[in-house]
Amino acid sequence: MDHDEIRRRAQEYISRESDPDFRSEVESLLASGDWKELEDRFYRDLEFGTGGLRGVIGGGSNRMNSFVVTRATQGLCDYLGSAFPGKSLSACIAYDSRHYSDVFAERAACVFAANGIKAYLFTSLRPTPVLSYAIRKLGADTGIVVTASHNPPKYNGYKAYWNDGAQVIPPHDVGIIARVEAVKSVKTMPKDEALTKGLIQMIDAEIDEPYVAMVTSKLMRPELIRRMAGEVKLVYTPLHGTGARPFERVMKDLGLEVVTVPEQREPDGDFPTVAFPNPEEAAALKLALELGRKVGADAVMANDPDADRLGIAVPDGSGGFALVTGNQLGSLHLDYILLTRRELGLMPKKPAAIKSIVTTDLQSRIAAAYGASLFECLTGFKWIADLMRRFESDRTGPFSGGYEFVYGTEESYGHLIEPEVRDKDGISAAALTAEMTLYWRSKGKSLLGRLDELYLEHGFFEEKGINKYFEGASGMDVMRGIMGSYRKAQPAALGGIAVERIRDLGTGLEWKTGGESRAKKVDLPASDVIQWYLADGTMVTVRPSGTEPKIKYYILLRTEAGAIGLLRARRESAAKAEAIAADIRKVIGA
Repeated sequence: MDHDEIRRRAQEYISRESDPDFRSEVESLLASGDWKELEDRFYRDLEFGTGGLRGVIGGGSNRMNSFVVTRATQGLCDYLGSAFPGKSLSACIAYDSRHYSDVFAERAACVFAANGIKAYLFTSLRPTPVLSYAIRKLGADTGIVVTASHNPPKYNGYKAYWNDGAQVIPPHDVGIIARVEAVKSVKTMPKDEALTKGLIQMIDAEIDEPYVAMVTSKLMRPELIRRMAGEVKLVYTPLHGTGARPFERVMKDLGLEVVTVPEQREPDGDFPTVAFPNPEEAAALKLALELGRKVGADAVMANDPDADRLGIAVPDGSGGFALVTGNQLGSLHLDYILLTRRELGLMPKKPAAIKSIVTTDLQSRIAAAYGASLFECLTGFKWIADLMRRFESDRTGPFSGGYEFVYGTEESYGHLIEPEVRDKDGISAAALTAEMTLYWRSKGKSLLGRLDELYLEHGFFEEKGINKYFEGASGMDVMRGIMGSYRKAQPAALGGIAVERIRDLGTGLEWKTGGESRAKKVDLPASDVIQWYLADGTMVTVRPSGTEPKIKYYILLRTEAGAIGLLRARRESAAKAEAIAADIRKVIGA
């Protein structure tokens, strides 16, 4: 992009940005001639990915700011008008603790109001799953939550939801993007005027109370909790986000003792105690683990800032704590849910669980052991929600016939227990985890002990992830180049193990190596994902992230443990995963 084009785009942005702080940032960059920074801010418009809009806060079309938020909202309004002609429309809006989240949420509400769409706006920050619940509870036509989930402090984001409480998928996402790109002017209205006209309605307890009641109602062994609640102590951290109030309320209603990390309890968009407010990162749980050791906690739990993810750590038997991965917790959840439904006579005729294509196949084996079906979908909880919708609405095809949703999960610490929410829910997942901990304690077992039993029964499942960031316009080109290179010349082996089968969701084809001419179509939506199936059953997946400037690899492998024991199975699996990772690093330079 040459300087003239950058200047044109920057001046157009300045003329349309309502926030003086963001305007002045770009004006200063133009005055100083910082073309490298300007190019990064204007080489593209932020696009909807697997999680909607997400970007660095600041002035520019490739940044999160008032202009980008209001323009996206205007496009959403325009699309809603075409999708529901003549209908009286409404929207729900929530936001997290990040910088400008409350500002962006209010600006969006004022755009909805100016377009004649009633906006239900939370009075203060709320978790993402509460927003999904509110859409369904209030019968709204759409919703947005202003959050950047677990990203660093400089980021913010904007997730758009449909009337089923799930994030938008095709054709709606494509339709909204087209409307956003066509926006010439944004309608807005002062908040006071919108409140007076009833076009903005502030909400809180009318959603909070039924949400908490719904979460507690999904627990299956209330008598066990009443009897044993006093035996378990939980340490919790919301990582400076939205989770503290609903988490503490749910646990109090259950009679469970919670000690919240005091340094991380209050919302703070700087996230001062962590480098990344991500429960997937061991460093983010440092304070919680220290407190857990101090008070003798039976489990340490952490939500990310918008409380849709849950990470846990449990005592390892030697005075420390072991971190439980998203794959492991999801497997424990699925096992416990199906076991409990069978024991209590609550098993549906056709129980169905859902996982993403990069989530451990241990869950497939667990589901089969209980006679349940397990369906796969693309990465992103919106695809899990889409399958839930199809269970309910399809009259013909593979998802018809009375499937009943029992659980959904993805490896990145996302779990969903209840159909009343159509996004991952870190609050209800925490409540289920607490009940599950009590149940296995009543049987004389720990969560790690039960996990080992599952490994001995089904095989030891190792998972390893590799991520590499590529910032800026050149970074996008690098990632496209990596994916393009794979498609030109697929690897014959990884870690010394032959690649036997390839699935490319970008082309929608799957084939055995050497048999491209006999490729068959894949029954999944198109996505920039390549999966390699190795001769020993290992699966390796690569995809550019939909929400961050990075490329992601997932290594999932299984080692039979019954004959050789878990210790040897772990060692062999780790060595195999590292050999595969070494080949990947040669490509990305990590």
